[in-house]
Amino acid sequence: MAYESVDQLQKTLAETVFTYAEDKKKAAGRALGTLVEIVTFYLLKTWGLGASVAIERGLEEYKNPDITHNVEYSLHPVKFVERLQLATPELPITPAKIFKYFGERLQHLHGFEKKGHALLSSSGVLRNACVLGHENDVVLVGLVTLLKGNSLELDLVGQYRSPYAMFECKRVGVEEGNKKGPQTIEKAKQGAYVARTVSSLQKIRTHSGELFGVIPKKDGTLYSKPYVTLVDEVVRSKDPELLRHFILTVGVVSNHGNWFTSDNPNKELRVLAQSYDWLLFLTDDGLAEFIRDILQSDAAGVTPAKAAFLASYSAKKKENRFTKVQMALDADKVLQDYFAANIKRIEKWFNVISPKQCSLERLKGQIDVLAKKDWRRIFDA
Repeated sequence: MAYESVDQLQKTLAETVFTYAEDKKKAAGRALGTLVEIVTFYLLKTWGLGASVAIERGLEEYKNPDITHNVEYSLHPVKFVERLQLATPELPITPAKIFKYFGERLQHLHGFEKKGHALLSSSGVLRNACVLGHENDVVLVGLVTLLKGNSLELDLVGQYRSPYAMFECKRVGVEEGNKKGPQTIEKAKQGAYVARTVSSLQKIRTHSGELFGVIPKKDGTLYSKPYVTLVDEVVRSKDPELLRHFILTVGVVSNHGNWFTSDNPNKELRVLAQSYDWLLFLTDDGLAEFIRDILQSDAAGVTPAKAAFLASYSAKKKENRFTKVQMALDADKVLQDYFAANIKRIEKWFNVISPKQCSLERLKGQIDVLAKKDWRRIFDA
């Protein structure tokens, strides 16, 4: 099924899924926002970044630790990965069970202050990027993968607290029937503020209007170059002083109503483009294609994902089974397989708004370079 715009898609969901809701279209709009987050999350996993991802973790403002901001996804250097397998798992899978079952093998992790979150609930709901504990500068995160049969693979990942990149999703615009979206510019300003304050790389404009980047150095001097040039230099650099507090900021925006395209930006989009290092636009066609392939398809292979979505948005919902944080394990397998099989097509769902004349491949390259740096040396320097 083709849709003229995301607004039309939102109306279709309102009439087919959210018939029980008092405000059907608002409920459908929130669901679309969740889908944007899910598409972004599985894009990152398919790029091989699953072990680096943290969800809704608070990031400190640069040199202003009293203020933190939760962001959809932050990418953290990986200090270690401990891979375990459970042939006959007994649900729920909790930190206490893991340390009891693999006690001797995990002795080096007993110093971590444990959290109580279950990686996998009794009803088979996975908690993505589940925080199991923390110790000094490292956060212990649990990842679960469904193998053949009912066996599970568990990765216990030690992530450094300081991230090297962050992704935020913003779905802003004006809904059909409204002349103005009063909250949309506030969402844009909020995202812009976070993007500009969490990294050591600061943006300034010269008297001529050119955008420059500035990084404060220990000796009190300011290191400055044209912005895009400086971002590239920092990414390629081995200098701990340039890298230690640098965070590559990425915004992902999608349409809200028949409002704008990446070629026809409104004020909100311009604000975000001036704030993030990278701004990506998830197209209407891309979001509609995901919904068609996964949520509206009758193919047997995607049934678990479709069922999880409907269970999460029914009038009798008991728990979330299709969100960025909580995902039914069998739905997670469907989505991982779908993204892996279609990643080249899925990457075409995204347009790069800023930097101008740059590609998604270049962003992937920058993230890959950052992920592979010797962060232990950088943080200890």
